[in-house]
Amino acid sequence: MNIVGVIGYPVEHSLSPAMHNAAFAALGMSDWRYDKFAIPPDILGHSLQTLRDHGVIGVNVTVPHKQAAMQHSFPDTLAQQIGAVNTIDLRTRKSTNTDMTGFMDDLTAHGITLSGEKIVILGAGGAARAIAYGLNQAGAQIAVVNRSEERAADMLRSLAITGQVMSYAEAAAWGAPLIVNCTPVGMHPNSDQSSWDVCTPFPHGITVYDTIYRPAKTRLMEMAEANGGRGINGMGMLVRQGAAAFKLWTGIEPPIDVMMDALRSALGVS
Repeated sequence: MNIVGVIGYPVEHSLSPAMHNAAFAALGMSDWRYDKFAIPPDILGHSLQTLRDHGVIGVNVTVPHKQAAMQHSFPDTLAQQIGAVNTIDLRTRKSTNTDMTGFMDDLTAHGITLSGEKIVILGAGGAARAIAYGLNQAGAQIAVVNRSEERAADMLRSLAITGQVMSYAEAAAWGAPLIVNCTPVGMHPNSDQSSWDVCTPFPHGITVYDTIYRPAKTRLMEMAEANGGRGINGMGMLVRQGAAAFKLWTGIEPPIDVMMDALRSALGVS
């Protein structure tokens, strides 16, 4: 059996196994299986070596390991530029970042234009780094809102992005048509939480792209819609970045429609 999977802590919420295993089934790849592995941060290096020793072919990397995993793999040029990895081929220990491609491709699928636009990013972790890098490459103007302004500034500096670090109030008044949530705030089972400051009025008529996909409609998305805007969840990004990892491990192009249908079914949405 060829095993691949996802590592994180926690990782119980991940629905990646549903979409990858559906793709394996659709392609008749009965000797492949996708699992999930909960790995605490303090044993990341040891655990990756253990997985490799047990024949696991590759892993996706989710919070909180996306930056730390760089030290335990051989990141390609893109991952080095972003400063975070989300996919590792354990056979070679080579790693890359498919988050950026998955996100950018999904924005295109939703008809969102970027060049010259103002974009607010919530968060400064691994996913935020990939997304900020992709948005900057597309010519967008970037502002970052984060609990630690110093960490947000460090992210922009390390990515060589001429962006701004803002408060929630400053971001609300900036006039950006798109806010991208790159934090885990609002993720199941804490679905009643929002990454937007409750003391700051939410801007009117903007689009929120929430990288969270469980729940399918987050509190942040509901806030956008309640204020005349649009909410998009992270399902498309998850599927598209997963498809890139699938091809890297197997050499086969997966059926994205099958992966999306499996993810929707797992989430109980139409």
